[in-house]
Amino acid sequence: MIAIEKVAANDGNKFEIIRNIAQETWPITYGEILTQEQIDYMFEMMYSINSLQEQASKQNLYFLLANVENSPLGFASYERNYNETMKTKIHKIYILPSAQGKGIGKKLIDYIIDEAKKARNTAVILNVNKYNRAQHFYSKIGFSIASEEIIAIGNGYVMDDYVMEKFL
Repeated sequence: MIAIEKVAANDGNKFEIIRNIAQETWPITYGEILTQEQIDYMFEMMYSINSLQEQASKQNLYFLLANVENSPLGFASYERNYNETMKTKIHKIYILPSAQGKGIGKKLIDYIIDEAKKARNTAVILNVNKYNRAQHFYSKIGFSIASEEIIAIGNGYVMDDYVMEKFL
């Protein structure tokens, strides 16, 4: 059974687990899409323990861990009322490569959709790299491409994404 656990903003041990999952997942997810230099830059910017705790405490992101038999296999983060809209944004969702295809990503997204509905949000959105195979998973569960977005992230790097949306 997949259990979803909320992560408190001050729980450094859980953020270490999140960082470790991302560290194992990113090379496979982005290794053929981005340079190693960009991966290293983005990873440190987004996944240092301080950055994760700041995202939770100051940026109003909620973090979740997905556990199977007490083993953390994936995580997600989301924000309700994103940019003062009636939309919930999924900022991060990663499942360990060995656990993909077992319903963990869908369970995390279903949990976030329930939270969005509780907040009376009308849609869930997310960004996905245009070359990330995960976009097919999102399409399969009801998301569609709403727009394209290029985001400068510093050091001359950009994120070249689709914005995908699912109406509730």
